[in-house]
Amino acid sequence: MAVQPEGTPCWADAMFSDLEGAKDFYGEVLGWTFGESSSEYGNYTQAYANGRAVAAVVPPMPGQEGQSQWCLYFASPDAAALAERIRDGGGEVLMEPMQVGDFGTMCLAREPSGVVFGIWQGGVHEGFEATAVPGAYCWAEVFTREPERADAFFTALFSYTARQVEDDHVDFRMFDVGGNTVLGRMAMTDDFPPEVPSYINVYFTVADCDQAVAKAVGQGAVLRFGPMSSPFGRFAALTDPQGAHFSVIDITTTEGEQPAVKDV
Repeated sequence: MAVQPEGTPCWADAMFSDLEGAKDFYGEVLGWTFGESSSEYGNYTQAYANGRAVAAVVPPMPGQEGQSQWCLYFASPDAAALAERIRDGGGEVLMEPMQVGDFGTMCLAREPSGVVFGIWQGGVHEGFEATAVPGAYCWAEVFTREPERADAFFTALFSYTARQVEDDHVDFRMFDVGGNTVLGRMAMTDDFPPEVPSYINVYFTVADCDQAVAKAVGQGAVLRFGPMSSPFGRFAALTDPQGAHFSVIDITTTEGEQPAVKDV
């Protein structure tokens, strides 16, 4: 796989107190199979869609039990240099760049509006082996209560160019890098409970949105929004049985016109 431009989403993982429960849930909903847990790396367990690595699950670190959340990683050729830029931009480095064997180097950070994200400097593991196919990552959106702070941080950190959706009813922005749209940003409204912090919502591709939602709810997930058809696909937002938010999308079922956007 070619090295991705810096700022391109390249991997996703989540901590689960009940690792076997998470494997059962996502195996049923997304069709994932799982590799062997590696005790050398904290029982980090890769998930596969049709034999290609698409995500990972891991037990929580001490003190973080019961805090399941999907984390999106952005590609970087130099995690240490990017960590310094994160600090300079007003962000917080939660985990200093750490080499993970010959797989690569990881770093965890929090941007000024509170969104936690990861950095991945690939080694032999460059990231997603498949995207936008059933079971694989497709898209992600920063959900934040402070869109101005998030916008300024991410555009400066990754040299993103930005486009704003022209809609009086929603504050939505898209970020581009290397000629590709790689990330969305949604301003959180009062519809979000105050206890829900800013976060990155990760979308996984499914062949049939309604069927995936039915499986998820049947396995104990909470349906937060949808299913709804859009110009980008039919999608729904869910919270899994351990509290991690995520979305599913069928990108083959589209409806309506693409929204008007303007450069900002």
